[in-house]
Amino acid sequence: MDDFTLARIVHATAILFWIGGVGFVTLVVMPAVRAGYPEHERLAAFHRIEARFAPQARIWVLLAGTSGLWMSWRGGLWARFADAQFWWMHAMVAIWLVFAAMLFVVEPLFLHRRMTRSPHPHKDFARMQRMHHILLALSVLTLIGAIGGSHGLF
Repeated sequence: MDDFTLARIVHATAILFWIGGVGFVTLVVMPAVRAGYPEHERLAAFHRIEARFAPQARIWVLLAGTSGLWMSWRGGLWARFADAQFWWMHAMVAIWLVFAAMLFVVEPLFLHRRMTRSPHPHKDFARMQRMHHILLALSVLTLIGAIGGSHGLF
């Protein structure tokens, strides 16, 4: 097996667990927390669950970024970023940057501290749920574009 094939396997697996995890959190965990806890307890309950997922998400995001960078370098794919036909490559990088910033900078350095002191945790939970829905929708559109684009649809 060559290194490009291995990178593709790592990339697809990382995306599966990363975006699949985002989907599970958004469509299953958050609604369960909303239904199972009073308003003022939802944010804390979600953070207890999320604390187990965040380290895994960081690993998958790192593997997706590393393997994507490797494939771009190894395959000489940089020129694609100058061609609008490969818009989905820009979308992959943009989604990755958003999640990397959230997981490695915003959440650990700012967001968790702010939310533990929040006077309105129910509003923060609702805002976080909306943000998860938006990020999931953008991620799914990116996946559709990337799968279609890499198989000649565009």
